Amino acid sequence: MVPGGGKFADCVRAADREFTLSAKTAHHMAILGMDQYGLLLSNLIKPNSHVVNSLEKTKKAKTGIATVFLPSKFIISKDEKELPKSWEVTSDSIAAYIAKKLGAKKVLLLKTVDGIYTDKPKKETQTSTTAKLLGHLTIEELLERENRTCVDPYLPKLLKTLKIDCNIINGLYPDRVETALNKQKVIGTVISP
Repeated sequence: MVPGGGKFADCVRAADREFTLSAKTAHHMAILGMDQYGLLLSNLIKPNSHVVNSLEKTKKAKTGIATVFLPSKFIISKDEKELPKSWEVTSDSIAAYIAKKLGAKKVLLLKTVDGIYTDKPKKETQTSTTAKLLGHLTIEELLERENRTCVDPYLPKLLKTLKIDCNIINGLYPDRVETALNKQKVIGTVISP
């Protein structure tokens, strides 16, 4: 698994607002935040997890043990042409990039929402909304959407280049994650070429 940045990336966003960091510096700091969140996740899953920081170590991982990929060493060394160093590239694009490098045909993104909606869904405390969950989108349809709601702006461009499918589901429901990992239909959004 490739962790997001969570609260650690939020700290970088706050520092960026306060100090007006260069895009490259903010990007590197946010990726280091992904490492920190990965260490936290691994600690929470112990003893059934371990951390790695290279594709080679990931490929050698034991079955039945959660492998948490700490991306900073691998991603920071990449050329700007492969992955721009900006806030447009978050853990969404980084996870898809790493998945493709590992030979995966699909990437599963876990979010705190069910997937991509026609509009931003309202919070539970607000009145109802007309936002509808989109069960399937092509990469081209995603590229055309101005309001992507839950994925970073670079992801559709990257998916188009990598030719990899992407499923987005709500990670707050462990049964959905298990269902998706068992390649069964689950509530969420499928993005495909």
